[in-house]
Amino acid sequence: MVRVWQRVQELGVADEVVVATDAEVVAEVVTRAGGRAILTSPHHQSGTERIAEVVGRQEFLRYDLVLNVQGDEPFLPEGAARGALDRVAGGDRVGTAAAPLDAALASDPGRVKVVVDERGRALYFSRAPIPWPRNPDPVIDGLYWQHLGLYAYRREALLDWVALPPVRLERVEMLEQLRPLAHGMTIGVARLTGPALPGIDTAEDLAQANDRWHRTEMGAR
Repeated sequence: MVRVWQRVQELGVADEVVVATDAEVVAEVVTRAGGRAILTSPHHQSGTERIAEVVGRQEFLRYDLVLNVQGDEPFLPEGAARGALDRVAGGDRVGTAAAPLDAALASDPGRVKVVVDERGRALYFSRAPIPWPRNPDPVIDGLYWQHLGLYAYRREALLDWVALPPVRLERVEMLEQLRPLAHGMTIGVARLTGPALPGIDTAEDLAQANDRWHRTEMGAR
């Protein structure tokens, strides 16, 4: 979580960076590292609900544009953050980002896939490999897009999202973004030109991330 806070700070896309968490130990670690953490209700069903609680506080009412970076994205590309914000500036109610995904990794449920329309708006998100090529051939290259764990929205869109009733697809896939999509909210997807490092969803992901972080730190010395 500290690394995610540091990464967003480095990108320079936000006037203020806050870690929203319901875990006191996380808040303590972030505070010791020099960041700001806000404890929220432990009863939220999603990160978006947690963000909405923080945004609703009096001290944050002056902010209209919100960037929500999930805590499992320590290697977030700069283009993803700026791209998601640009999608909102261009008229989408929600902005997010995706990176090209090697077909060999498409079956990994930890890498969420997204299919977009001709305007770059999300049609569907899934843990399954979508789209499914009926007759695989060389055109399979460039077919899959990995969704990255961040969202941009204006305050009104964020509050509309959390006010929506849950949908079955959201529960089946365990993907919160399927709720606003199912209710007709537009989600613009900024597509990066190169692959992105995976988020942290498993113990193996964490071990690989720690190793990558250690090698990065050693190389910077």
